[in-house]
Amino acid sequence: MVNFKINDQELSAPEGTTILEAAGKAGIPIPHLCFLKDINEIAACRVCVVEAEGINRLLPACNTEVEEGMVIQTNSPRVRQARKTNLRLILSQHNSNCTVCVRSGNCQLQTLANDLNIHYQPYRVQPERSNVDLSTPIVREASKCIKCMRCIQVCDKIQGMHIWDVVGTGSRTTVDVSYNRSLKNTACVFCGQCVTHCPTGALTVRDDTNRVLRALADPEITTVVQVAPAVRAAWAEEFGMSPRQGTTGRMVAALKRLGFDYVFDTNFAADLTIMEEGSEFIERFTHRGKYRWPMFTSCCPGWVRFLKTEFPAYTENLSTAKSPQQMFGAVAKSYFAQQKGIDPHKLCVVSVMPCSAKKAESELPTMKDACGDPDVDVVLTTREMCRLFRSDCIVPAELDEEPFDSPLGTSTGAAVIFGATGGVMDAALRSAYYLVTGENPDPDAFRQVRSGKPWREAAFDIPGAGKVRVAVVSGLANTRRLMEAVDSGAAEYDFVEVMACPGGCAGGGGQPIREGEELAAARCSQLWKLDAKAPVRFSHENPDVQALYRNYLKKPLGEKSHHLLHTDHSAWTAQPGRRER
Repeated sequence: MVNFKINDQELSAPEGTTILEAAGKAGIPIPHLCFLKDINEIAACRVCVVEAEGINRLLPACNTEVEEGMVIQTNSPRVRQARKTNLRLILSQHNSNCTVCVRSGNCQLQTLANDLNIHYQPYRVQPERSNVDLSTPIVREASKCIKCMRCIQVCDKIQGMHIWDVVGTGSRTTVDVSYNRSLKNTACVFCGQCVTHCPTGALTVRDDTNRVLRALADPEITTVVQVAPAVRAAWAEEFGMSPRQGTTGRMVAALKRLGFDYVFDTNFAADLTIMEEGSEFIERFTHRGKYRWPMFTSCCPGWVRFLKTEFPAYTENLSTAKSPQQMFGAVAKSYFAQQKGIDPHKLCVVSVMPCSAKKAESELPTMKDACGDPDVDVVLTTREMCRLFRSDCIVPAELDEEPFDSPLGTSTGAAVIFGATGGVMDAALRSAYYLVTGENPDPDAFRQVRSGKPWREAAFDIPGAGKVRVAVVSGLANTRRLMEAVDSGAAEYDFVEVMACPGGCAGGGGQPIREGEELAAARCSQLWKLDAKAPVRFSHENPDVQALYRNYLKKPLGEKSHHLLHTDHSAWTAQPGRRER
C-alpha cells in the first residue's frame, strides 16, 4: 500500500493503482474522455490531467500510478485551464451540430463540454470531411471523430479484427479503415462493438427508422414486428426504467401504439430454431462419418461472417439452420400470411434486434425463401426502436401491459436465453436430450455452459447417443483462439456455440450505450431469471411450434422445413480476413 493525498484527503491504495482509480474509489471525480479500463489507457485526450506537488508538468490521471507521499490536486486553476484548453482543441476539429446527432444527450464529449462550462470556442473550427457510406450497417462520420483510438483498441483487443487504424501524418492524422480501404471491402463482421465504445457520434449503426415509418403509413401494407430476446433485457435503460418497470408487456404496448398491425416474439422462432438445429445435431451426431466436426451454431451473423472470412474451410461445419430472425421472416411470409389471407408481397416484416450485424444478414441473397422478397424487410436496433418511441411521444412507463400477438408470439424459457452467451447451447441440449431419449432432462442439467470464462468447455452424457463434448465462446478474439485450437487439433468438440459480441446478444452492437459500463452480464442475468420463471422451459413443448409442424411444416428437417428454415452458407461470398490474405 502507498499513502498519498488527493485534494487534501489522506488516502492509501495498493501499489500500481492509477490516480484515476484511486480518486474514483474515494468519490473524487476526474473528467476523462478516451480512457477504457484495460483496453485504452493511452492518455490521448489529456482531459484527465492533474497537478502533483513537486512535478512541473501536469500528469494524465488515467495512466499515472500513485506514489508514496504524492500530493495531488485534481481541480487547481492550472488544471482547470489546461482541461478547458485541451477540450476546446478537440472541439475545434469536431462537428458540433449536436441537435441532429444520433448521440445527442448520450455523448461523452457533449457532457464534458457542459460539465467544464465551455460555452464559447476561441479556436477556428475545422472538422475533417469525408463521404458517409450507408451501404453497410456501420457508418463512420469523420467530422465527429476525436481520435481517441477507442474503436481501434476494441476492434484489436476484444474482437481481434484490426479493421480500424491510425492513418495520415501530422495535421492529417486521423482514424479510418486500415490499409486505405472502404469498410465494405474489409472483413468487418459489423458486430458494432466499435459503435458502443465510441464516445461520440463518429461511429453509428445505420438508421433505418424512416423505412419503417413509411411502411406504417402505407394503408396497403400489413406491418409485422418481431422482437429479439435480448432487447427486453435492455430497452428500458433508454428510459431510465428498472427491469421491474420496463416489462416486455410495456414494450409490446409501445410497439402497438406506433401502429404495427402485429407484434410477435422472436422467441417463437428461437424455439423453432432449436427444433431444427437440435434435430440436425442429433442427425449428424448419430451419423458421425458423414460430417466434419465440430458442428457450429449459426444464429449469430457476425460469427458466420467471421468464419467465412477467417476460417472458410469450416463453412460446412455450420448448422444449416437459419437464425431465429430469418426463420421468423420466412414463416411470417408463408404460414402466417396464408393463415391471415395476406399477400406476402404486401407484408412488411420488421425485426428489432440487439445487433447491427442482423441488418447485413437480412440483406443476404440467400434470405428470400418464402415468396422471393427478402424474408425480413427492415432490421432496427434496440436504440432505433427507442428513438421511434420518443419521436411518437410515447411514454412507455405510463402504458398498460399488452401481450404478444398469436400464433407467432408464444415461447418458452429455452427461447429467451438465446440472448445470453451459453443460452443457445443450453436450449439445444435440453431438446436434443428429449429427441434421443423421449424424456425431458432436468432443465438445469446443462447449467455448466451458462457462466464462467468467455471460452468454456463441458461434456454431457445423452443416454442412447453418448458423451457430447461442447464449447461456448463469446467475443471474436476468444473465438479466433478457439478456432486455432480446433484447427491444430489441440481441441476436439462435437457442438460449439459462438457469439460474436462479448456476453452474447445481450452485449450486442445495437443495445443501449452506457458510458463506462459493460452491462452484458447484468442483462444476461435477467434472461436466465426469465427462463427460471417460465412455465414451459423446453422448445419442443411450445404449443404453437407444435401446431406449426402439425399443420404446415410436418416435421423438423422435412422438405418444407428445409426450404424455409435452412440455408446454404456457401452460396454467398465474403471478403477474405487476415488469416486468408
